Amino acid sequence: MNRTTLTGHEQGAKPAGGEERETVSARRLHADPRWAAALLAAVLTTVAFCAADVVAGSYPFGSRTRSVNDLGNQYVPFHAHLWDLLHGRADGGLLVNWQSGYGSSFLPDVGTYVSSPFALLVAVFPRDEIDLAVYTITVLKTATAGAAMACLLLTLRRGRWWAAGLLGASYALCGWSLALASYNPMWLDGLIALPLLCLVGEWALTGRRPLVGVLIVALAWIANFYTAYMATLGAALVLLLRLVLAELPWRRALAVVGRAALTVGLGIGLAAPLVIVVYSGTKHAYPGREGHFAPVGADDLLARLLPTTYSYSSPALYVGITALVLALALPFHRAVPARVRAGWTVLVLLVALSLQWAPTSLAWHAFAAPNGSSYRQAFVLCALLVIAAWHALAYGMPDRRALGAAAVLLVLVAAVASRSTLTHQHHHHTWPVVLLAAAGALGGLALLGLGNGRPVLVGLAALLLVGAQFGEAAATSAVATRTRLGQMDDYAPWGDRQQREADAVARADAWPRYRTEPGRDQTVANDPMMVGGQGSQYYSSLTADVLSRTMTALGDGWTSRGRSLQSLDNPVTDAVFSVGARVHNPPDPHQKWLPQGGGPSTVTREDVPPLVTVRPTAAHSTPAAFGPSPYRNQELLLGARVYTLPRTALSGERKGDEVRGLLVDGPQTVSAQCRAGSSLFLWAPHYSGTARLAGGGVRKLFRSDAEGTKIAAMQPLGTVRATGRVRIELTPNRLSRIPAQGAVGCLDTAKLRAAVGRLKSSGATEVTVSDGTLHARLPAGSKGTAVVAVPRIAGWRCSAGGPEVAASEFHGLIAVPLGASATSLTCTFHPPGLRLGTAVGGASLLTLILLGILAAVRRRTTARSGEPTTTAH
Repeated sequence: MNRTTLTGHEQGAKPAGGEERETVSARRLHADPRWAAALLAAVLTTVAFCAADVVAGSYPFGSRTRSVNDLGNQYVPFHAHLWDLLHGRADGGLLVNWQSGYGSSFLPDVGTYVSSPFALLVAVFPRDEIDLAVYTITVLKTATAGAAMACLLLTLRRGRWWAAGLLGASYALCGWSLALASYNPMWLDGLIALPLLCLVGEWALTGRRPLVGVLIVALAWIANFYTAYMATLGAALVLLLRLVLAELPWRRALAVVGRAALTVGLGIGLAAPLVIVVYSGTKHAYPGREGHFAPVGADDLLARLLPTTYSYSSPALYVGITALVLALALPFHRAVPARVRAGWTVLVLLVALSLQWAPTSLAWHAFAAPNGSSYRQAFVLCALLVIAAWHALAYGMPDRRALGAAAVLLVLVAAVASRSTLTHQHHHHTWPVVLLAAAGALGGLALLGLGNGRPVLVGLAALLLVGAQFGEAAATSAVATRTRLGQMDDYAPWGDRQQREADAVARADAWPRYRTEPGRDQTVANDPMMVGGQGSQYYSSLTADVLSRTMTALGDGWTSRGRSLQSLDNPVTDAVFSVGARVHNPPDPHQKWLPQGGGPSTVTREDVPPLVTVRPTAAHSTPAAFGPSPYRNQELLLGARVYTLPRTALSGERKGDEVRGLLVDGPQTVSAQCRAGSSLFLWAPHYSGTARLAGGGVRKLFRSDAEGTKIAAMQPLGTVRATGRVRIELTPNRLSRIPAQGAVGCLDTAKLRAAVGRLKSSGATEVTVSDGTLHARLPAGSKGTAVVAVPRIAGWRCSAGGPEVAASEFHGLIAVPLGASATSLTCTFHPPGLRLGTAVGGASLLTLILLGILAAVRRRTTARSGEPTTTAH
């Protein structure tokens, strides 16, 4: 039997002729061991994952929330909005999310956060169990990744099904999965995609299942294109190694590469309608932090191979001691062909080095430095370690020489890792777990070597290996869960507070007659998607640049370097954006750093203009026309002068400058003189602490930081008393700055009411909104410019009786010049990239159909001629 035939046999390729019929009959008589291995991997993964949360006391098995960082702020709210969409309760559809950011493009968010087929499972859960739905999806995705890896291992080479199941669970419960992806559930689609894409590579190697391969690639890229890109690179490396090991003639090797490239190209092409829209969305997004890669030290790198170590900024490479020992034993395992040993060992080392070099790290991350962890591709190396471990086991048990060498290397890894702070942080967990897991792994492997033909010993070995893997994985997950909770912001799951908010919003909601803001005292950054309403709050990797810059110019605050916008509690901006109802919530009791106070959620209502108003002039502006004062910028959008900006004085010694602002490093007072009865506002974006109007005003919290990741929003402080004298008491919680002048604004509410009356009199008489379409009926004789209270994000096209053209802009909002006879306007949203993506997707689908027809014709022609059939792409 030559090497090529052996390779195909190891892949489980179909033999030809009578052997094929015999194999099919055998499969009917004997169940495919891959199903059993997949089931074992899924069960082990699920039980270990849930057991870890029981140990950690984490939701849903304990009182500790698991909604840390972006899981609570982004991913759960996006799944909640998907639930609303699937049940017909959302404002908007797939094109426009009318609830967030005063109207945001939703299709890019779909492709980034909820395009996985698993996400659809939210529909079967009650709305108030959205956290449980996301947890269940996370567990199912992790278990599916383990099952897929178990199938891949047995496809690469036959072996013990239970060992493949055990290593499949090792992959699913790798450090990357437990430390990063467990609270970034969309990344878990990449964990599933990698073994499936490797299977696609195996089919390309044997010329099998071309259609299924294309569909798997398409599904992987639709589910999460970001990690699918990394998984595709990893699968390509695996396929190239398989070609080298197979020693195929170069013509056949090129044919395999061609089949694989065509499969991947067609699959990505089918996914293009979503992928290109997401890519286009990133081009219009507010720029995030530019990451700078810095490789970790060897001690930290090796420490992450061990259980119960945790760090956000180093590669989580843990795959279990059993898999690690087997991977370390592979180079010394003489029963494995030398080329196989060298090939997989070199590939593992090269990928490990690529994680540590800036140019290759950039390539792994699609040539965009990640805003956060620099090792999001680490799951590829985890997969390669598991595959290497499988080759060490599938060729027969490593002998004492190989296991001894692996044990020595494991000791060296532990010795170097012991110098890392990561092993010191959890030393009371790490070293006991390492010792127990090593004893279980080495003992189980030794028993397995002795148990050839002895079912009792093999059974004991399996129990020992499974127990060791289960224990260390559960401990690693529990430590990661608790450590994350201590290091990151966290948010309570759905409870009474959110239900009260949702009820208050529902009672006040009258969209699109006016907007209902869910409130400044938010529970999560995406409150509108969680509790309803139509607010400015919006947190996404795709937050539009025009939205963030416009709201910042109006005095809004944000976190995540401008990609997480807050609610701006201001009557002028409420009038501009047609916010007719605003919910006021007590501080979130889950956030202990907030000033605590109870009470119900209340609603205040204002008489505001409609969503579409008509301005008397046709002059257009751009965001660059905004000046440094948010008060004056609000007046530009309102079209009237309503603020007085008094001179201010800061008590004590003045430190700082007129440009950057005055330093505040202790309790101080800002003094000013305003008209009696005015509404007082303070704008201090770089101030952190509390402020209140002297004499009993409500204390307001301002949040900013020195790193520039968050700025504070303008806030109302109360009504100016009859004397007109204003004293604002500042109590900073860190060294901060306030503007030297222009921090205080005094709003004349009578002038505001007059301005609102003028806008209402010339505003639309009726506004209707569907998914991506807004239609307004205008008063007869309307002239000038219609301004739509929606951010002018890329993709809006409007018509006011004439042909549809790209919408103009009025200080960041949609503007439509009106002709002499305009009585209505219609604006429709076309997501940037959708037309191109649809064209590419259509071309890919047509190509796939034509290739399928050609293949069918060839098979029919071959069958008629009596020649042996071959599978062609």
